[in-house]
Amino acid sequence: MPCNHDADWLVNIDGLYSYALALTRNPADAEDLVQETYVRAIRAMGWLRTGSNMKAWLFTILRNVWLNQLRKRRTGPQFIGIENCNGAADGIAEPSKDALNIYICKMEAERVQAAIQKLSVESREIILLREYEELSYREIASVLDCPVGTVMSRLARARTKLHTLLSETLELSTKGCGDCCATSSSALTRN
Repeated sequence: MPCNHDADWLVNIDGLYSYALALTRNPADAEDLVQETYVRAIRAMGWLRTGSNMKAWLFTILRNVWLNQLRKRRTGPQFIGIENCNGAADGIAEPSKDALNIYICKMEAERVQAAIQKLSVESREIILLREYEELSYREIASVLDCPVGTVMSRLARARTKLHTLLSETLELSTKGCGDCCATSSSALTRN
């Protein structure tokens, strides 16, 4: 039975863009990837059942499109650093905080984002899907087409690597930053 999710279509666009940006490291390529994801999803919408998890379905389509593009290139994608990313680490600070605390929070959020960009694609995508998109282990397993246990072990390795990268440059103190810095480094403390 077909499903009508008209209201849900755009709810996931920011998350899809962030995920695409983490995979491609290029804003233009990320936009193209999200667009192709929606084109394919619209074509296949008739097969989506009522009660299906549209978010996980869209993330799966996006990842499959990206993997297909990588296979076609075979020479490997060009990785370009992110100058002005509108990703999840931007705008974390609250307007009620003083300027110094806002600056400190922004700098720490940028360090976390930079550390995430240094991770392998596999580690970046698992961190992004769990910590920023807040997908469950089961949903991530569905997106990545692997067992839940594999998701858990990859996530543990990614968090350990992220912790190592951050320990070199980031003091893991939330003093003066309150919740915003705790949010930025939450990937380090979750089990």
